[in-house]
Amino acid sequence: MAVGEVMRMEIPAGGELPVTTPELHVLAVDDSIVDRKVIERLLRISSCKVTTVESGTRALQYLGLDGGKGASNLKDLKVNLIVTDYSMPGLTGYDLLKKIKESSAFREVPVVIMSSENILPRIEECLKEGAEEFLLKPVKLADVKRIKQLILRNEAEECKTLSHSNKRKLQEDCDTSSSSSSSSSSHDDSSVKDTPSSKRMKSESENLSSLF
Repeated sequence: MAVGEVMRMEIPAGGELPVTTPELHVLAVDDSIVDRKVIERLLRISSCKVTTVESGTRALQYLGLDGGKGASNLKDLKVNLIVTDYSMPGLTGYDLLKKIKESSAFREVPVVIMSSENILPRIEECLKEGAEEFLLKPVKLADVKRIKQLILRNEAEECKTLSHSNKRKLQEDCDTSSSSSSSSSSHDDSSVKDTPSSKRMKSESENLSSLF
C-alpha cells in the first residue's frame, strides 16, 4: 500500500458487516461408516470442524486418555463437543462418556449420545452421568444446529463470567493499592507534624517575628 493511501473495506449490500461465529471442533464417534458420514455431513453443513473415529477406543486415543504413550499427535487441539453412538462393540458410548467425565482435562466438554433405540432407562442413565443430550437416530440438521447454538451460548456465558471475575479482582487490587498508598501518605504527614524539631523551628520563628 502506497504512503497516504487509505485502506477501504468492502461493505456488502444492505450496509451490514458480516458477523462470524467461532468454529466449533467436534469429535464424532460411531462404528457405522454410514452413520459416521451422516453426522459428519450435518456438522460440516453447520460450519463445524469435524474429526471422526470409528470406536470409543480410538476416541480415547485421540484425546490422549488411553493411558499409553502413543496418544494422538492431535490431542492438543481444542475439542468443543463430543458426539458418540451408544451401541458400539468394545467400549460403548456410555463407557466413553464415563471416562471423559472422569478426566480433569475433558470433563467440561459437552458429550451428546446418539442411538437408534429409544430406551428410557438408557437415556436417563446417560443424562445422569453427565451427557448434554440424547439424540435418536436418524439425527436431523435441526438437532445439530440446536446443539451448536447451545454450546456457543454456554461458552459465551463462561467467557462473560470469567471477564467479570477478572474485572472485579482488578478493581479489588486497585482499591487495596490505593488504600495502602493513602494510609502511608497520611502516616508520613502526621509524623512530620508531630516531630520535636518541627515544633522547635516553629517556636523560634515566632520569637524572631516578635523582635521585629
